[in-house]
Amino acid sequence: MISLEAHAKINLSLDVLNKRDDGYHNLRMIMQTVQLHDTISIEKIPSGVEIDCVASYVPNNSSNIACKAAEAMISKYNLNAGVRIKIDKRIPVAAGLAGGSADAAAVIKGINTLFNLGISQNELMETGSTIGADVPYCIMGGTALAEGKGEELTSISLLKDVPILIVKPRIGVSTAWVYKNLNLDKIVDRPNTEALISAIQNRDISFIAQNMRNVLESVTVIKHPIIKKIKKNLLEEGAIGSMMSGSGPSVFGIFDDKNKAISAYNKIKKSKNECILTFTI
Repeated sequence: MISLEAHAKINLSLDVLNKRDDGYHNLRMIMQTVQLHDTISIEKIPSGVEIDCVASYVPNNSSNIACKAAEAMISKYNLNAGVRIKIDKRIPVAAGLAGGSADAAAVIKGINTLFNLGISQNELMETGSTIGADVPYCIMGGTALAEGKGEELTSISLLKDVPILIVKPRIGVSTAWVYKNLNLDKIVDRPNTEALISAIQNRDISFIAQNMRNVLESVTVIKHPIIKKIKKNLLEEGAIGSMMSGSGPSVFGIFDDKNKAISAYNKIKKSKNECILTFTI
């Protein structure tokens, strides 16, 4: 058996350029891995794929993206065994944090190790792209520019050890619903991606925090005004910038001081919302 950490991600920017002929959208976004993670344990069994997760909201069947990832690896590399996958879930689901994609990425990497396949990261990412748009990034991790559907990745200088406070209201958001209701013609506040990349390379945390933009907020915030309230609350409690991650509903605040982040966590965790203090890695 082997165990891996499946890390969550946040978006430091998210721009939607246009709709593609295949129904997806062309994106341009900056992704960042954080310490928050699920733990994935994988062991060989004679055949099939078994999912073991005590969280009632996580399916223990083939609809689980981790199961799909395992099935893809077993089929692609003609493995003569199956796997049992145990998921210790900590990343909130349907939250814009790529929790499912992170689990799938860990399964792909774990099977590569468990079966001594010796497959390159690029080839693992190609397999991941058939499972979900965020899976290749979750395999690579770090700080990256993601383009296309999210599978075209360019590494940026790592932005490590920045305090991040994630707040998730007790609602779920469908990514498909958000994109379906996105009106590209009405987007006026887009991120300056090049300027953000330069700020990351210079570790200008203040510029990054104040210039983060997520065009999907134009959809999700209208339906769920609590997101706007959480952003305001984070800023009031000392965050130097706050934004929704992915399609939401999770909101995060960037802090320039660990003690300020801890103080904000201790206050905000008293609310009804889920609250997680973490750091970029």
